[in-house]
Amino acid sequence: PDCVVEVEMSAPFSALAPVSAGFSPAAFADRFVLAIDIAKKDVYRAVTHNKGIMNGVDAVVLATGNDFRAVEAGVHAWASRNGRYESLSNARIEKDQLVVSLSLPLSLGTTGGLTSLHPLAAFSIRLLGNPSARELMQIAAATGLASHFSAIRALVTTGIQKGHMKMHLNNILLKLNASPEEKQKAEMHFQERTISYSAVRDFIENLRKSR
Repeated sequence: PDCVVEVEMSAPFSALAPVSAGFSPAAFADRFVLAIDIAKKDVYRAVTHNKGIMNGVDAVVLATGNDFRAVEAGVHAWASRNGRYESLSNARIEKDQLVVSLSLPLSLGTTGGLTSLHPLAAFSIRLLGNPSARELMQIAAATGLASHFSAIRALVTTGIQKGHMKMHLNNILLKLNASPEEKQKAEMHFQERTISYSAVRDFIENLRKSR
């Protein structure tokens, strides 16, 4: 019980306009809450939502040399504490504000083990401002909530696939050592086209030949 972390964010509708992707802030908030409610009842959506949360949590856990396998096991057991697997998060609309929260068990440390021995783990702890164990747990939970918000925002607006394909394109461009100008042209070119390594490579090669 001492390791359960609760984190909550609230945003007035006026602050949601930049992320609503063509929806009114109120409609965006309604869709967001509905997506969370569905994950409370549908185990398949719950798995996807919780994976998005753990994308953020695990990044902090791994970077600081903590045991992500123990954290994952505890979190998924916590998600099943009511007799069925469900989303770790909750969302509601309160006085024209979108409120999103989550609770999860996080037993993290800042001294001992890899956290002290591995240079990158020690660097990560310094980068975070040398937090206490309790503060590190809060940072990990907040990072999980931020990751979750980003994923659900994509889900209820442009769709997760679009974001994944943009990431795929960026990874290919990085591998091809594309310049900022080439990246900009590639992003415009592939807005409505299928993205594959060969297609992006050919596009970049043609750009370079035409100079």
